[in-house]
Amino acid sequence: MMRTHHCGEVTEKHIDDTVELCGWVNRRRDHGGVIFIDLRDRTGIAQIVFDPDEVAAFEQAEHVRNEYVLRVKGCVRHRPEGTVNLNIPTGKIEVYITDLEVLNSSEPLPFQIDDDDTTESVRLRYRFLDLRRDQMQKNMRLRHAIVRSLRSYLESRDFIEIETPILTRSTPEGARDYLVPSRTYPGEFFALPQSPQLFKQLLMVSGYERYYQIARCFRDEDLRADRQPEFTQLDIEMSFIDQSDIMNMMEDMVRNLFAEVQDIELQNPFPQMSWHEAMSRFGSDRPDLRIPLELVDLGDVMKAVEFKVFSNPAKASDGRVAVMRVPGGTRLSRAKIDAYTEFVGLYGARGLAYVKVNEVAKGREGLQSPILKFLPDEVISVILERTAAEDGDLLFFGADSAKVVNDALGALREKLGHDLGMVEGEWQPLWVIDFPMFEYDTKAARNVSLHHPFTSPMVTDGEIDPATALSRSYDMVLNGSEIGGGSIRIHKKGVQEKVFAALGIDDEEANEKFGFLLNALKFGAPPHGGIAFGIDRIAAMMAGVSSIRDVIAFPKTQKAACLMTSSPNEVDTAQLQELNLKLRKPLQKDEGGDQG
Repeated sequence: MMRTHHCGEVTEKHIDDTVELCGWVNRRRDHGGVIFIDLRDRTGIAQIVFDPDEVAAFEQAEHVRNEYVLRVKGCVRHRPEGTVNLNIPTGKIEVYITDLEVLNSSEPLPFQIDDDDTTESVRLRYRFLDLRRDQMQKNMRLRHAIVRSLRSYLESRDFIEIETPILTRSTPEGARDYLVPSRTYPGEFFALPQSPQLFKQLLMVSGYERYYQIARCFRDEDLRADRQPEFTQLDIEMSFIDQSDIMNMMEDMVRNLFAEVQDIELQNPFPQMSWHEAMSRFGSDRPDLRIPLELVDLGDVMKAVEFKVFSNPAKASDGRVAVMRVPGGTRLSRAKIDAYTEFVGLYGARGLAYVKVNEVAKGREGLQSPILKFLPDEVISVILERTAAEDGDLLFFGADSAKVVNDALGALREKLGHDLGMVEGEWQPLWVIDFPMFEYDTKAARNVSLHHPFTSPMVTDGEIDPATALSRSYDMVLNGSEIGGGSIRIHKKGVQEKVFAALGIDDEEANEKFGFLLNALKFGAPPHGGIAFGIDRIAAMMAGVSSIRDVIAFPKTQKAACLMTSSPNEVDTAQLQELNLKLRKPLQKDEGGDQG
């Protein structure tokens, strides 16, 4: 080996020892003829010292600059009094260097490694340098520890890891596929997997019973801070289990993960809540239970009011009228309320009605709002009673389709919770269960699966009513983020065909796109179910970062591009000809009218 010790491991116990170290120059300081260098490797930093008495080493050190790669040899000694740094493990020692070898030089950097103000675009363009930052080193080691803990847990319970194909077929449902043209089958395409869903079900048919995989998945969808075009999930499937079996084991696995990696004890057991209750109380199927704000329905009392902004949604079959009480909210300025009104507009809300509760005891006279004139006294009384409003509270109202009200007030609830410092506790897990089987897609004018079409309905006998059917599915939520989702799968061919029919997929289309699955279900498929956890999202939460890009070694931008490799990129005509492809020049916005 080129070194006897790592930089971050040299401490007082090595005083008077001769050590050999390798690393990068983190910082160089010239103090009156004595040169100090902070030498960095993956374990930390050691201060090394060059004295003019060691002529050869000192002369070389005079030419060393930041990020040079060095190999040094020297004697460990105590730092002089007044120079001790208790913030690092090596802060009480320094290494007096007798030999220096420059393993490689470095050009001037496009940014300073320890500069936290460097823009993300620059950091992503020079990601190989950004990954040298101490925080990125910690993030990547944390991610490794997470995966190691999960693997160890599953291996100890007789799960085996099996790799599933990356090149597969494109199937409907879910997000848009990334397509790969086939050279050997002209005009035909592979798709990169959005998940290993069908393959892991086939493995259950094959009798493996307990499978897992650290799987790469691909989705060509619009991106957010917690999404990437390629991402990593822990994929799990089990046979001969029911819903409680897999939920209990996965809950134990996550508790073990947090205890082992970060010494955090999550509650036992995790609370459970139905999808309908979560949407009713919090406007979200992944509520952050650390925030005490809740939504209260008012549809029944708003049907008869003359104010059509409230009465029309209250009467509509898909409408909702709800109110959210914000304790102490009257301190919010009008400008702040206007900002929140603009915020909910992002979720489709056309406004944000509010009532300031100055003195509850005075009834109408103790309230302040432009909408009070439209509400009868008895309705005002019901609102105050249901919300348990107190002096100084602010009431925010949502009235529209249930989707818009839930999306808008659900998002506002979380924003208010953080803005007003109402987040209680550090970690709050939750199981959300009993999801609807289907939801209606107004754009496509058909039913779609809320999870995926291979999820088992609660009731498998008789016909499936898309409007009322519930699924045997479960999502694990942590602090308002879904970190895992799964379900009991359909293991009988007849039930799978009923679900396809409810989705408007006829027998011909089902056999063309899912024939291999339907065929497998005919040959003794066992009852089975599974779950998938987002490794990137869990790592980001544990690291305390807002974007999963900070826990992925080489992520894409929010526009799904890699700035470091300049991809995606054009390919030459010969490659396209081999694939029997011809590019069509994209139409300009001012050509050909509306391009949709």
